[in-house]
Amino acid sequence: MTDTAPPDTTATPTLDDMQQWTLVMARAQQMLMEAWADNLAKGSTLPGFGLKTPPAGAAADPMAWMSAGAEAWSKGLESWSEMIGQATRAGTARDRRFGAPEWSDSPIFDTMRQSYLAISDKLLGTVEEIEGLDEAARSRLRFATKGFVDAMSPANYLALNPEVMKRTVDTKGENLLAGLRNMLADIQRGQISQSPEGAFELGRNLAVTPGKVIHETPLYQLIQYAPATETVLETPLIVFPPWINRFYILDLTPEKSFVKWTVDQGVTLFMVSWKSADASIADVSQDDYIAAQLEAVDVVRDLLGVEGVHTIGYCVAGTTLAASLAYLQATGEADKVASATFFTAQVDFEDAGDLKMFLGDETMATLGQLTAETGVLDGRVMAATFNLLRGRDLIWNYVVNNYLMGNDPPPFDLLHWNGDVTNLPGGWHRDYLQSLYRENKLVEPGAVSVKGVPIDLRTIATPAYIQAGREDHIAPCNSVWKLMNILAGPKRFVLAGSGHIAGVVNPPSAGKYQYWTNDADPAPASLDEFVAGATEHKGSWWPDWIEWLKKQAPKTVKTAGARVPGAGKLKAIEDAPGRYVRTR
Repeated sequence: MTDTAPPDTTATPTLDDMQQWTLVMARAQQMLMEAWADNLAKGSTLPGFGLKTPPAGAAADPMAWMSAGAEAWSKGLESWSEMIGQATRAGTARDRRFGAPEWSDSPIFDTMRQSYLAISDKLLGTVEEIEGLDEAARSRLRFATKGFVDAMSPANYLALNPEVMKRTVDTKGENLLAGLRNMLADIQRGQISQSPEGAFELGRNLAVTPGKVIHETPLYQLIQYAPATETVLETPLIVFPPWINRFYILDLTPEKSFVKWTVDQGVTLFMVSWKSADASIADVSQDDYIAAQLEAVDVVRDLLGVEGVHTIGYCVAGTTLAASLAYLQATGEADKVASATFFTAQVDFEDAGDLKMFLGDETMATLGQLTAETGVLDGRVMAATFNLLRGRDLIWNYVVNNYLMGNDPPPFDLLHWNGDVTNLPGGWHRDYLQSLYRENKLVEPGAVSVKGVPIDLRTIATPAYIQAGREDHIAPCNSVWKLMNILAGPKRFVLAGSGHIAGVVNPPSAGKYQYWTNDADPAPASLDEFVAGATEHKGSWWPDWIEWLKKQAPKTVKTAGARVPGAGKLKAIEDAPGRYVRTR
């Protein structure tokens, strides 16, 4: 009698085995997308998605409002023949999620890819065809549908992604263990890793432009950078970055650093480094941030003995810079600022883009709950919001790479910065959303007061350089353009290629993107008119800006005395980039 070995039940599944599961999962995924489509047709509630028609006049959030009534899918998948045609057309579209050869080599995965892209196109197209929606409602539905479509990509799921399946077979599942380890680490951090830990460090390979902290308050540090030229413009420059992020987006690696490049052009540059909010500044208000800008202007004027300074306001700091300028205009002190440059900044929030999807009553109530105990909004909440605006690139891309493939994300200085979050004063944040995004008060003359003084942005006569990003999803270029219609002084508008970050951080040495100008006389009255007559220039807009800046106040002085950080009446407190930028 011979012993018979029991069958081996632990053998690694073959690709054929996994493809059978793929067929099952692909059908399940298609059923989910068809259920979404059918729900749009019926205007009914789909469990888990909150798809229901809100009461008339009710505030609507994208997470709770994703349907627009019964007409939606009546324009839907009209016939299989039409779907086949759509799938064929979709199959020729370039999409980096499906760039690997495995997606096209296998008929199963090729069909799945084409079907997904065709259904996605139809879903998104149907949103545009629904009748009876105002633009705000259509925008909410468009945003929600795009989020669903991105989430349902077969590339996001183990049993539907041929690259992941091949990696799993090749590594005998080690990629999934590595991915689980990455996911657990991210859960502990409270955010998705977009750049490997340890690849970048402030003062080592980021924010290394030489300088000193020469002034400090509980809210900010003021950094003065060391001169790199024998002479500099007499009029110095103060940069106000947004306090919802770290200032070193403008001082990344030396090759990308706007700070270093500007100093190399012969400019005495000061940078405000805002403190990440904690209990000590939890009660800070909009007035406090504006007062800080005004104080920094006076500190630099007094240090260097100059009448005025150039200023840059980036994003939210550009919004408050406009308020600061209006205050100085109202108090007869406008000469303190020689020029104002606005990087992707808004003052009229009527068309403020996808962030308006997060302003419903439910969202505002949740923000109040999140800050009730400490008064501080955890920066990871804001980071998650911004990531949702580009979920395909900033969420699902890393789900696949980090968790399914088991890879570490590649080193990228900009994405390291993106994950280096800052906390916000909770009261300021809610008031900013309510007063500006929801009520749009800043453009109403006298509706906002600074230090008790009613302000009117229409009175600002300071020369202004206004930069917008063509693909900006945070401050859309049509919204930024409105500064051109509001400010009373001489203005120059530049439309840069790319978006909110890459459109700004685009050094000339990179040779990337492009920008557009329009010097027509009379000046264009609208963004459409600007674009229609614009001249395209290859590369960075930085040289255009520095040429404009030097024309505003061309006089130069030697780099001596207080032009050297710590050599004037304000002594060095510590080396740049300082302590505040490192605090969480």
